[in-house]
Amino acid sequence: MADLIDSHAHLDGEDFQADLPAVIERARAALCHVVLVGLWRGPGDFGNARELSGSDPAFFSATAGVHPHDCARVPEEDWAECERRARDPATVAVGETGLDYHYDLSPREAQVASFRRSVRLAVDAGKPLVIHVREADADCARVLREEGLPARGGVVHCFTGNAAAARAYLDLGLYISVAGIVTFRTAEGIREAVRLVPRDRLLVETDSPYLAPVPFRGRRNEPARVVETARKVAELWGTTFEEAARRTGENARRLFGLRP
Repeated sequence: MADLIDSHAHLDGEDFQADLPAVIERARAALCHVVLVGLWRGPGDFGNARELSGSDPAFFSATAGVHPHDCARVPEEDWAECERRARDPATVAVGETGLDYHYDLSPREAQVASFRRSVRLAVDAGKPLVIHVREADADCARVLREEGLPARGGVVHCFTGNAAAARAYLDLGLYISVAGIVTFRTAEGIREAVRLVPRDRLLVETDSPYLAPVPFRGRRNEPARVVETARKVAELWGTTFEEAARRTGENARRLFGLRP
């Protein structure tokens, strides 16, 4: 599709080792760009999102960040490397970063400290934020109010809240991104939020390999399946798939500074 963008995908993990070329081929047939999330994975290991994006910068771009699940384990020298990567002109955003109080895989104090550090880095580097938040909306909003957003703003990725939560993030100046969950039968709160979000503030994503949309639910997700999420957005907006793809794609390009 000429305009459709998967604004958040993880393609550098074990899930795609066996058939990544085929996954990329299907993505090329279905959409025009994929934003790859580059995250710290272990001492000295940042995955290969940056390398993959460098292989075809017209089709891929990459972020750099520390996930809240892992932030308590990152040595200072790897933080320095993450910050260097974030400042690289080829890097389009800082993150994903944020707060996850559902799993609490890192102590909450460490998550807040990491999130603050990432926000300051984004402000200093002039890059937008990619925010992960789960069951921590109040603390997330508080940190953003206290630290301030980068000039390019940011996006709450894989939004799972309701219309009230969406309104609060919109009031802060953020974009909202929805993944395949919006197609799930039980996700009426997210659908209500999509109806509320202005059409110039919504993105779509897969969060591959997670959260495959209906009719692929329960299988490994991949970028080509963002088509189903865009179709659901079009239905909720009462417009065509082409219009939803165009508007959400324009929003992703604006946020991440992607070239047409």
